[in-house]
Amino acid sequence: MTAAVPPYGPAPADPAPAPTPATGPGRGVPPYGLATADLPAYVYDLAALDGHAAAVRAALPGIELYYAVKANPDAELLRVLARHVDGFEVSSAGELAHVRRLFPDVPTALGGPGKTETELELAADVARLHVESPGELRRLLDSGRRADVLLRVNLDVPVGGASLAMGGGATPFGMDPADVARCAAALEGQDRVRLRGVHAHLASGLAAADLLRLAGAVLEYARALGVTEVNLGGGMAVSYADPDDRFDWRSYGEGLARLRRPGEVLRIEPGRSLTAYCGRYVTRVLDVKRVHGELFAVVAGGTHHLRTPAAKGHSQPMAPLPPGEPVTIAGQLCTPKDVLARRAPVALAPGDVVEFTMAGAYAWNISHHDFLMHPPPSFRYLGRAAVRDGHRSGRHAEE
Repeated sequence: MTAAVPPYGPAPADPAPAPTPATGPGRGVPPYGLATADLPAYVYDLAALDGHAAAVRAALPGIELYYAVKANPDAELLRVLARHVDGFEVSSAGELAHVRRLFPDVPTALGGPGKTETELELAADVARLHVESPGELRRLLDSGRRADVLLRVNLDVPVGGASLAMGGGATPFGMDPADVARCAAALEGQDRVRLRGVHAHLASGLAAADLLRLAGAVLEYARALGVTEVNLGGGMAVSYADPDDRFDWRSYGEGLARLRRPGEVLRIEPGRSLTAYCGRYVTRVLDVKRVHGELFAVVAGGTHHLRTPAAKGHSQPMAPLPPGEPVTIAGQLCTPKDVLARRAPVALAPGDVVEFTMAGAYAWNISHHDFLMHPPPSFRYLGRAAVRDGHRSGRHAEE
C-alpha cells in the first residue's frame, strides 16, 4: 500500500509503470500502479505540470511570474514550478516557512489581509510585503523594521464575470485609493520601509481580455501615483465545466507587453491556473442505491479530501466512464453537501474506480480533513524522472 505522506512534505518513491485506466469489464482495477487499498489517492503528473509551466513562462516575456502557494503547496509540485517561476507568493508565516525550507534563496512576496505580529516580523526577510491597510502600515512603521512594500489597492472598477471578487468595491481586501494615498504620504521622509509599488489582485475566474482590461486600469492608477512596480495578481480563469477551455496565456502575455512601458516592472501571481490540470483524485465506489427514485453512488473519501466541487458549486470533471443513468456521486461524510458530482450520466457499480480530474489546486489543501476522522488519501507522483531529465509531456508520464 502506498502510505499517505505528511501534508505538503516529501514524496514517496516513484511508482512502477501503471496500466492504462480500464473501461468496461474490469474497470475496477486501479490505474497508475495503485492498489485498491491505496484508494482514495491523489495522483500528480509532474511532467504535465512541467510542460504547462514552461509554456506559461514562454508566453510572458518580460513579465515576472510568481506562483501563489495557497493554490497547492505540495512540495513536489513546488519543486517543478521553481524551475519556471521568478518567486513564490505566500499568505502566512506557515507558507513562508514551508517555501523557505524547500527554497531558501527563492524570492518571496508575503500578503494576506490580517497579518499577525509574527508575520510583520518577517517583513525584512521577504522580497516584498503586501500592505493591506493604514493600520497594518502603522504597525510596521512603529516596529522599526525594514521592509520593501507594495500597497494593495482596491480600485472601484467593474469586475463582471469574475467567479470571486476581491476588489472593485467594498471587500475586506486592500485599500481604496484615498487610503493608499495616505499610506504613500506616511512613507515619505523615512527610509526603513520603502514604497516599491502597488499590488492589485481584484478578481478571479476571468478570461485574458477581462484581466487585460483590469491591468490597464491598475497601470493607469499606478502611473498617477508615481510608482513603476505593479503586481497584477492572479485570477486566470479555469473552467471545470469545460476542462479544454484553457486560459489564453499567449494573448495575455502579448497584451501585457503592449501595456508595459519602459522601466516598469509587471508581476503576476497565478495559482489555480498553473496546477489545477496536473492532479487527479482517484477513488472507488462503495455502494450504489436508489433513494426516492434518484440514483446515488457512494465513494470512498469525499469532500474532506476534495472540497473543490462543494466550495465552487460544480460537478468535478471525471475521466471517461461508460454511459449510464444519471447518478449523483457522494462521499462518506454525514452531510448532504458531501457531493463530488451531480447526476453524472455514467454507469457505476460497487468496486468501480472513478477518476476526478482537475484536482491539482484548492483541493486537498483546503479540505476539512478531520471531519469524521476518515484516513487521509495516499499520494502518487508521475513523471519525476522525465522532469529531472528535461523531458516534458502534456499527457500522464509514467515511470
